[in-house]
Amino acid sequence: MNMKHASLVLALSFAAGSAAAATTDFSSGAQGWTGMQPANGVGGSGIDTSLGNGAPAYRTVLENFGISFTNKTNTDFVRDYTATSAVTFGIDVLAQEITYFGQNVTRDLVLELRDYDNASNGLPYTSVWYTLGTLDASASGWQHFSVTIGNTAGSALPAGWGGYGAEDATGMPLLPADRTFASVLAGVDEIAFTTLKPGWAYGFTQFDVAIDNITVSAVPEPGETAMLMAGLGVLGAVARRRRSRRSN
Repeated sequence: MNMKHASLVLALSFAAGSAAAATTDFSSGAQGWTGMQPANGVGGSGIDTSLGNGAPAYRTVLENFGISFTNKTNTDFVRDYTATSAVTFGIDVLAQEITYFGQNVTRDLVLELRDYDNASNGLPYTSVWYTLGTLDASASGWQHFSVTIGNTAGSALPAGWGGYGAEDATGMPLLPADRTFASVLAGVDEIAFTTLKPGWAYGFTQFDVAIDNITVSAVPEPGETAMLMAGLGVLGAVARRRRSRRSN
């Protein structure tokens, strides 16, 4: 391989690696993801091979104030998110039942990124969180939810994001004065997809909800995307020249 081709391969590998996604589709087990277990022994959480959106799914069936799917151990999801300048989170969700006293209700699905190492104010952790959308059992089939953080180095909370770790005078959650959006992202110890929005109170609700295809992916820099496109163009030109030589 000559230097020109070697440089091209290196550039393509770098750009493709920057955009690579980590995915849990539960075909290889839970991979660190856990759901809530009931106190009364009725229902529970675990892998369900009959519900997957292309693979097995992770399902929670129980009555509680809310449900959460969390991960504290998988370093694809629990890490320093400021290591890349932008990142996208995605998840597929199937809501089969959400009822309150027998009536169908909806619940927001929240992505929460938690840092336990710098907790203060008597609260268990500091976090930043975002409402991905609404879970509605009347919706047909699987729903996909996602959010992109366009600047992981930002100090202020981006539009739509909330903070937890301190409270204002009315008891509503906010980031502690000594923490920033980026400082929380730099030390994520737990990732959660949850219906328990910080600062909100809920009544006992019956849930039957499954999740699948959880992804986190770096968003390539514009320069990296341009490099990838240019590299693909060069490869295409090389292939065309080779075909032309073979046909002559």
